[in-house]
Amino acid sequence: MSVDEVKANLFGALERLGERRRVLAVPPDFTRMHSRAGELTEMAWEFYGERMVDVLPALGTHRKMTDAEIRTMFGKTPRELFRVHDWRRDVVTLGEVPGGFVREVSEGKLDYTWPAQVNKLLRDGGHELILSIGQVVPHEVVGFANGSKNIFVGTGGVMGIHRSHFLGAVYGMERMMGRADTPVRRVLNYASEHFGGLLPQVVYVQTVVSKNAAGALVIRGMYVGDDAECFERAAALSLQCNFQMMDREIKKAVVFLDPHEFRSTWLGNKSVYRTRMAMADGGELVVLAPGVHEFGEDQTIDMLIRRHGYCGTPKTLEAVKEDPQLAGNLSAAAHLIHGSSEGRFRIRYCPGGLTRGEIEGAGYEFGDMAEACRRYNPETLKDGWNVVDGEEIFFVSNPGLGLWAYEGRFNQKG
Repeated sequence: MSVDEVKANLFGALERLGERRRVLAVPPDFTRMHSRAGELTEMAWEFYGERMVDVLPALGTHRKMTDAEIRTMFGKTPRELFRVHDWRRDVVTLGEVPGGFVREVSEGKLDYTWPAQVNKLLRDGGHELILSIGQVVPHEVVGFANGSKNIFVGTGGVMGIHRSHFLGAVYGMERMMGRADTPVRRVLNYASEHFGGLLPQVVYVQTVVSKNAAGALVIRGMYVGDDAECFERAAALSLQCNFQMMDREIKKAVVFLDPHEFRSTWLGNKSVYRTRMAMADGGELVVLAPGVHEFGEDQTIDMLIRRHGYCGTPKTLEAVKEDPQLAGNLSAAAHLIHGSSEGRFRIRYCPGGLTRGEIEGAGYEFGDMAEACRRYNPETLKDGWNVVDGEEIFFVSNPGLGLWAYEGRFNQKG
């Protein structure tokens, strides 16, 4: 879709909603720069003008955006409209998903309740419309990103984020990614159906983005609506555009993390999540991470990653039992599970801002970034299969844009 087509379709959809005098936009933050949500937010501001009174980036657990990031991503959208989501202090609980429902969807693995939490601005801001803007793409926690996740996780609170992430990890990431109907999605949909009436009308503007033949990022589709069908249609297109089903496993993968987008393993481990189902047993994943200088974007989570490391599911579940601080930060535990190869393949991290001791202390092998980039030059490699000095590798220029899986592993049950 061209920029003019996107704008015309968005304006047409907003016109059909009728008059709205106080509008809140909830786009993603800079870590989702490639979603094109910044442009869509700017277009929505052009449509509503002074009637758009607040913009609340769905930070989740991420750091607040800088002024430079806001300018880069959101263009002419006025800086004074932007608010900061504080996931530890700034939330209200709309209701609780019953433990029995969580037990049912998790196949008995968990039975805690799940609090439907959102930033208090959504409930108490006096808005007539919440415009949730973002990209539908395969996701390790919920199957596909966006839809109600943008509201209940992106603007969610400590307990809701922790418990949703842990649910997805314990259920099994390989059973989640690239699937629209997952236990976490069912919990989010339950919250939306039962407690969404406490909020103003929420309308989702959802893009599907992928590279064209020339390597440029383009919008393949845009879906605007206030129901689950809107998300499901976007997920179906994303499965076609963002998911590469492979007929053979990868023995060596090289993944590049753009330093402007990936500054922590909390974000950069998309390199692990999104390729894990394609990696062969005994293979090697090389992560070129020039901008990575920390583990967690949240100080407490960073400390917990350093303490426990990416040690696989059994050891992480034991650590949850033994470490009350980890048990109180279940999204960190989930992340430790997601970022592990479960001992199946080697992960060699080549960071720009972490030492060998820090990387090896977190359970990864260390690689020298400059040396690795000389051997595997991200500026000359093409996405997909390459041969470098007689060695066959599979290169991924941005793991946030897709999902790769070997068909035999993806189709495994349980």
